[in-house]
Amino acid sequence: MSKLDLRKKYKTLRNDLSSENRDDLSIAIANQVLKLPIWEYTFYHIFLTIEEHKEINTDYILNILAGKDKNIVISKSDFKTTSLINFLLTDSTVIKKNQWNIPEPVDGIEIENEKIDIVFVPLLAFDKKGNRVGYGKGFYDNFLANCKPETIKIGLSFFEAENETIAIFEGDIGLDYCVTPERVYEF
Repeated sequence: MSKLDLRKKYKTLRNDLSSENRDDLSIAIANQVLKLPIWEYTFYHIFLTIEEHKEINTDYILNILAGKDKNIVISKSDFKTTSLINFLLTDSTVIKKNQWNIPEPVDGIEIENEKIDIVFVPLLAFDKKGNRVGYGKGFYDNFLANCKPETIKIGLSFFEAENETIAIFEGDIGLDYCVTPERVYEF
């Protein structure tokens, strides 16, 4: 199945989930995240939920990170360069939705990509080899390419892995783990 077909399939599957079901699945994913061997690190990058896209509610993982006193990093999208500008999430961080309904920090303490240890990656689909399908703009591939090589990349998905291998392109960056409500995949 092509990336385009996978995007359509998984957007439809996500849209078919009720808001209560999405919330229950998001809690289950957060509970699975606790099982990962990642808690000795310092800087954790996480995406903020785009409600209009019916994404996983990352508030539960944010609460875990805050409870473990981790440095939480969130991004602002630069659509001219398809890159992410990263900021430390603090009590004074102001978050506003941009014109694409992406919640983003207005400004703050900028964090260089090389400092980030863990990245929670949004996605629509993934396979059993750690290949993923996102929204297709390349923001996360560009961002991950500029992180240190040992940065741990963790996908979050409502759904289990595709059995068929996803065709990848030069510049696509795979995952180290993917967390679903049922299990943790390691690649």
